[in-house]
Amino acid sequence: MPRRSRIACLMILLSALGAASAEQSSSYGDYTVHYSAFTTDTLQPEVAKAYQIERSDKRGMVNVSVLRKLMGTTGQPVRAAVTVTATDLHGQAQRIPVRELNDGGAIYYIGEFPVSNGDTLRFRIEVTPEGQTEGVSAQFDQEFYTD
Repeated sequence: MPRRSRIACLMILLSALGAASAEQSSSYGDYTVHYSAFTTDTLQPEVAKAYQIERSDKRGMVNVSVLRKLMGTTGQPVRAAVTVTATDLHGQAQRIPVRELNDGGAIYYIGEFPVSNGDTLRFRIEVTPEGQTEGVSAQFDQEFYTD
């Protein structure tokens, strides 16, 4: 796929993410971590295809980005080691593998997982920005509706 098309797809993905779920963020020192989770059926078909994401109301997706605070900007995207764990209301935890999307200067970490109607998952995100020795963690809950 040509670079211009990939960038356009990434922009569509980002707009879909904002519409699909309220994005949350946490600030830690020089960094801000943004995160959200939603069902993949909310993605535009061309975006899902471009990033090899299965569109389904039975598939969830978590999205994480890390920005270095930079005066006068919305922040500078940085690479990071990212791990995500989701725990259901019964205490069963699953680690969600994430992959990096790096296109046009934007860096995102996404992971997919199965969901059922009414699932409430508690996500724990561990992030260590590249070049840093200490990581930070964030936690949020998301309920999924699939019917």
